[in-house]
Amino acid sequence: MIEVPVSWGELVDKITILQIKSARMRDEGKLANVRKELALLGEKLGVNSENPEVKKLTGDLYTVNAALWDIEDDIRDYENAGDFGDKFVSLARSVYITNDKRAELKRQVNLVLGSGLMEEKSYQSYKIQ
Repeated sequence: MIEVPVSWGELVDKITILQIKSARMRDEGKLANVRKELALLGEKLGVNSENPEVKKLTGDLYTVNAALWDIEDDIRDYENAGDFGDKFVSLARSVYITNDKRAELKRQVNLVLGSGLMEEKSYQSYKIQ
């Protein structure tokens, strides 16, 4: 195993994704790996998980990441059906819109915990229509 420096926001994001996997996966072999990683990363977050602002942002990130999981599942269903109509396009657009919310929540975690690392995005601005 290697250890890599990451921002606090990235750590919290990864923890919420692992929590979602732990709740939704059924394969016991995969679940064992997910739970092991979740425990290790939870130790790294440590007492910061008790910070009220971090708790709220963690819940918000969980909600956003769960929505992304559902969106990706739905997109795959439409892909498998060969249906690339309006609903497929709407789902595809919602990926980047939801990912932008995710990035903002990760940034807020970084600010709350004074992270020495800050993830930066460089995408063209857009208006939701």
